[in-house]
Amino acid sequence: MKGKKLQDFSETHQNCRTTFFSLHFSPNLISLKTMKKLLSLFTLSLITLSLTAQSSDLKQIIDERADELEEQVIEWRRYFHENPELSNREFNTAKKISEHLESLGLEVQTEIAHTGVMGILKGGKPGPVVGLRADIDALPVIERTDVPFKSTVMGEYQGNEVGVMHACGHDTHIAILMGVAQILTEMKDDLQGTVKFIFQPAEEGAPKGEEGGAELMVKEGVLKNPDVEAIFGLHISDDTPVGELEYRPKGIMASVNSFDIKVTGKQAHGSAPWAGIDPIVTSAQIINNIQTIVSRSMPLTRQAAVVTVGVINGGVRNNIIPEEVTMQGTIRALDEEMRQLIFKRLKTVVQNTAESNGATAELTINKGYPITYNDPELTAQMLPTLVETAGKENVKLINAITGAEDFSFFQNEIPGLYFFVGGKAPGREASGHHTPDFYIDESGLKLGVRAMSNLVIDYMDQTAGK
Repeated sequence: MKGKKLQDFSETHQNCRTTFFSLHFSPNLISLKTMKKLLSLFTLSLITLSLTAQSSDLKQIIDERADELEEQVIEWRRYFHENPELSNREFNTAKKISEHLESLGLEVQTEIAHTGVMGILKGGKPGPVVGLRADIDALPVIERTDVPFKSTVMGEYQGNEVGVMHACGHDTHIAILMGVAQILTEMKDDLQGTVKFIFQPAEEGAPKGEEGGAELMVKEGVLKNPDVEAIFGLHISDDTPVGELEYRPKGIMASVNSFDIKVTGKQAHGSAPWAGIDPIVTSAQIINNIQTIVSRSMPLTRQAAVVTVGVINGGVRNNIIPEEVTMQGTIRALDEEMRQLIFKRLKTVVQNTAESNGATAELTINKGYPITYNDPELTAQMLPTLVETAGKENVKLINAITGAEDFSFFQNEIPGLYFFVGGKAPGREASGHHTPDFYIDESGLKLGVRAMSNLVIDYMDQTAGK
């Protein structure tokens, strides 16, 4: 493919050259104005050929260095997997990352959004500022996988002692971006712009009562000074075969909001329910009525949406009708108008259902993550890069996912592209993310390194000087 592109540009350049010189020596056949136009076209063809050749050369170097660094990237991944840290507590993780970036001679900033790290690479030529992001936190999960680098770390989550595991692949994201940083630093004299390597904490959510994650990084200016023009992020997938990349323009992952409901009735003896107001029966009706929000109020031909109640607590004894019941749930949407309609309908359903039973209900919808929205123009612009990197047969357009990602906070500020990298081992069934058996085939990491590096090269090549 690279050779074909160079051949096409070379032929265009040669045709312009031949036409220009033939007309130059036949002055009676051409006006001065036309001569100037041809001269401009000839010069442009020279520039285009030069840039294309340079881009192709850099990508060849990226391929070679990705091969050479593969063992090192895997070694980094295993270190982070064996030493995971929970959200906003990624102190040693941040130290390891910053030491690597400093060893490359980058300008390094630490303690962004508590434990975030950013490395700034200034290329040798003027051009755009590109952001690359990796999330770095682990989950409160006890690992069951049988690997030599299995996590045995224990930590504290919401006041409880828990196991800690990279059960979502953030360890691979860190290692991939560290590899990309090394490769791009080695070719910095040829880079047409600046790269910000953003290692973000608390993607899984900051501890209760704390701020964190991408939202706080944005608030603290990670996209400013210099201003980032476009940002790229990836996620490893244990359900996508190694060697494949998955993408989707517009909404690729859902928005997410949690909600809390407190239903208050009147306590009574279980043998005389007429003497009280039963919050348990009321809560059951609320849960059933919530199901009609999606099935009867959402325009589902537009996008998917989900409202789920995941927690319900109430009562202490079999023959006592309690005074209070609490519930917790989650809201997912891939369309902002639908998201707002869910908020409105949920409030109506909760309050009116409670009132119909003589009870009261208090609903709190908590702040969440926006829709992970891939800018359509940026996606179309960079899709050829993904295809060139993985091969056309290995780049798949996917349906949207109702999981959520706080990469969306970056995309709310600037155009962004978020995609998936295959990590499923041949012949192995996916265990699922956020589970004790989560497993990634490490041979998939190299494609992530190549894809992120190539996106930088092509984006700079296409936008430098515009």
